[in-house]
Amino acid sequence: MRSQEPVLVLGLDIGGTTSRALVGDLSGRALGTGSAGGGNPNSHPPERAAAQVAAAAADALRGLDPASVRAGVLGMAGASKMTDPAVAELFRNEWSALGLTCPMRVVGDVEVAFAAGTPEPGGTVVIAGTGSVAARIEDHRLVASAGGHGWLLGDEGSAFWLGREAVRATLHALDRGRTDGDLVTAVLDELVDDRSRDEPPAVRNRLITAVNSAPPIRLAELAPLVTRTAGSGDEAATAIVRSAARLLADTASITRPPGDTSPVVLAGGLVGAGNPVGDALRAELAERFGAEPRTAGPGAAGAAWLAAVGLAAPADLPTLHKQFLSAQG
Repeated sequence: MRSQEPVLVLGLDIGGTTSRALVGDLSGRALGTGSAGGGNPNSHPPERAAAQVAAAAADALRGLDPASVRAGVLGMAGASKMTDPAVAELFRNEWSALGLTCPMRVVGDVEVAFAAGTPEPGGTVVIAGTGSVAARIEDHRLVASAGGHGWLLGDEGSAFWLGREAVRATLHALDRGRTDGDLVTAVLDELVDDRSRDEPPAVRNRLITAVNSAPPIRLAELAPLVTRTAGSGDEAATAIVRSAARLLADTASITRPPGDTSPVVLAGGLVGAGNPVGDALRAELAERFGAEPRTAGPGAAGAAWLAAVGLAAPADLPTLHKQFLSAQG
């Protein structure tokens, strides 16, 4: 009978480089996981993106009946891309080809990140990775956001911002005729070859040329230089890290009502355990908001849990959340 068939949910966390999937049931078991290449249609041709998402889902569904999946949630940055009818149709076709008959709900990466950090229906989420953004979540949905303006106009505290500040600190040192310091040395080693015979003004000009001629993502790739040298005590790097934490907290404050006691969730590559930016941000947010921030778990698990929200009994959702997140943690 239909009532005896398993009820499955599918969560997809779609990025520019990797797509991840999780299939679980309403008892909290993770029955399958999958991964494939980048599936964000903002970063790749839509046909390729849809195929990668389907590959991740197919990987997670191996040995399972796709018709048993009753709800699916796909989370990605720039979710509005899926309002393009042509793009949406490509994804629907891939969905149907897998044998999935349930609707696919597309949500933003902030909603998935928040769900991957807490089963509470509302609060604040801060994402600090290649870019940065903060958002207010209510009833599991985005209601307000701040930041996320891109590397050129903002994304304060992000990897892009850290890399740019590292270059600026190096240029300021060269303006003063200095080439010492761990951060300055690291930046120059990364971007300026064979500078042993050059005076600081010549090195400065070569650095400017190197940065301006590189793709913008090159700035974000310099972020580890900041976090590494801050960890070894470099003053310039430490100052950049502290500024990043303050700016990220400022962005979060824009979306958070005064006196709010709801959870704060942190996500992104800069907030992991032991990262100086994440450590400084946690301290800053705890001081401002009076609560210890939570760290988001795997996005696919958060997406799968969101898919279960409308199917599972409300009293079961906290336990289900813990099980999904621990299964893929």
